[in-house]
Amino acid sequence: MVRSMTGYGKESITVDDSHIHVEVRSVNHRFLDISPKMPRNLLFMEERLKRKVQDKLARGRVDLFVTLEGKGLFERKVDVDWALLDQYMAKFTDIKDRYQLTGDVSIDMVSKLDDIFTIQEVEEHTDELQQALIEAVEQSLERLLVMREQEGARLVEDFQKRMVRMDEILLQLEEKRPVIVDEHRNKIRERIEEYTQEALDPDQSRVLQEVGLLAEKGDVTEELTRLQSHLSQFRVTLSEQEAIGRRLDFIVQEMHREVNTIGSKSNDAEVTQWVVSLKSEIEKMKEQVQNVE
Repeated sequence: MVRSMTGYGKESITVDDSHIHVEVRSVNHRFLDISPKMPRNLLFMEERLKRKVQDKLARGRVDLFVTLEGKGLFERKVDVDWALLDQYMAKFTDIKDRYQLTGDVSIDMVSKLDDIFTIQEVEEHTDELQQALIEAVEQSLERLLVMREQEGARLVEDFQKRMVRMDEILLQLEEKRPVIVDEHRNKIRERIEEYTQEALDPDQSRVLQEVGLLAEKGDVTEELTRLQSHLSQFRVTLSEQEAIGRRLDFIVQEMHREVNTIGSKSNDAEVTQWVVSLKSEIEKMKEQVQNVE
């Protein structure tokens, strides 16, 4: 099945008073490039989530966004350093007695003391929330895959139309093939006559034999056969289940090479027009292939 490398999926899951939101977005890339973006307290899950992406995708740049609302995997708690506070209070009393000061120590004064209060993060429902996060990522990936497959189906439809058009042009080129060979032969004869300043004698069998051999080099049969073979390979590859983008890209490059050779062997206006049309279809296919996984 052909899959595009462009897709998007998202999922949200609630566990107790925590809300997990996951978004996965992918675009075309030569390799699989995963870029997770998540809160600091979830970084320990990064490699595990990357493996989930690797299990589902073969190519593409993938952005994985994770946001967490609520307590999350950790609950914050405030601790008081009672031993240190006791020392502060004792010193306040000593100062009061030593200098005969009046007044009481207020809560406002205590709140301004350094190092009395510390904030700690305590794990809360870690296993449950980790599982929920993994589930959200898996569901997001499934939705992304659906979009990539839908886009892949549209790419296949476009490829099929272009290959039908190429088949029609190749049929016309096959019918025109004898004309291309004759044109090449005549071009060689004209070139020889131009340099020798005289017409070739039909009895000059050796020269005519050489002309014939050179004319055969202008035959596009081999290029047409290979081009048909490349089209057949392209169709077969489209039906395979694995990642096929790189292979399709190679086949399209080979198609372009054969068409260039055909164009170089003929000066016929009609053939030139067909070659231009073939190149146009191949360029459009090459552009589309860049987005195939």
